[in-house]
Amino acid sequence: MASDAIAAVTGSDASPVDRGRDSDRREAQYRYAAVFSLVLAAVVFLIAAPTADWSRAVAIAIEGVALVITVATSRERESVRRRRAVTVGIALLVVVVLIALEAFPRWLIAVTAAVVTAAVPIALSRGLVRLLRQKGVTLNAVAGSLAIYLSVGLIFAWVIGFFAVVDSTPYFAQNTSGTQGDKVYFSFTTLTTTGFGDFTPATPVGHAIAVIEMLTGQLYLVTVIGLLIGNFAARGRE
Repeated sequence: MASDAIAAVTGSDASPVDRGRDSDRREAQYRYAAVFSLVLAAVVFLIAAPTADWSRAVAIAIEGVALVITVATSRERESVRRRRAVTVGIALLVVVVLIALEAFPRWLIAVTAAVVTAAVPIALSRGLVRLLRQKGVTLNAVAGSLAIYLSVGLIFAWVIGFFAVVDSTPYFAQNTSGTQGDKVYFSFTTLTTTGFGDFTPATPVGHAIAVIEMLTGQLYLVTVIGLLIGNFAARGRE
């Protein structure tokens, strides 16, 4: 009776509960092009910005926004997506403020940044699998895969930053541990196996990290990106 009366007033046959359920089942949006743009912005910013806690805080904030967008557009019910996005956003805001206020030591900043950055590809990969099953290879899927690739480069840059802080030996053979931008620059020249040679790791740990990053970058490009681009191009010819 009550639901009939509500339906008569609103002009809808569905009760508020039913309408809420329908809204909760709303299809995920997968805003992975925006995530890719934000991760790329973080890469460029870290290379161009001066080495300081405020610049690290800004970079983590950019990556945090990418993570919130990823969580907010995942496959879970809309109410769950919203709740998770708000929780992640508040936690990241607290972390960013503390880093900007220089409340964290540098090694902890590097660890925190690596964790936040790693959370992006982890959340992306789960959504990408669902997106590929639902719609096949789309521009969103390609953008998400490229965002993961960029995130991997940033993760290695933060790992390098951590070892550069905790080790008394300069990280690079050029007798320096480099600036924040140098580490990101070196990470991506290693990930892409460009190897300009202006920076080379000096320690066994640095050598091991470089080898792992090179292998990761090449295997990811050859397998994941290669297959996605190939399938996307094939769909365009159909």
